[in-house]
Amino acid sequence: MVRTQIQLTERQAKIVKAMAKAQGISAAEIIRRAIDELMQSNLMVDEANKRARALRIVGRFRSGRHDISKNHDAYLSEAYRK
Repeated sequence: MVRTQIQLTERQAKIVKAMAKAQGISAAEIIRRAIDELMQSNLMVDEANKRARALRIVGRFRSGRHDISKNHDAYLSEAYRK
């Protein structure tokens, strides 16, 4: 493991210590687990994964309009007026 130093707000430190005590583990383990969860969440999706996810939805939605590429500004303006 790599030793590092972080600064927490008083509220964060209090909550981390309480969670650690309740779970019978160290505050460091609470922080490591939180980082692991963050890395697994959508907040840490790499660019290739973002692109693949975006491409999977292409063509799944239909507006019924066939001139979107020509009139997208008008449609967008109309949508924001609602």
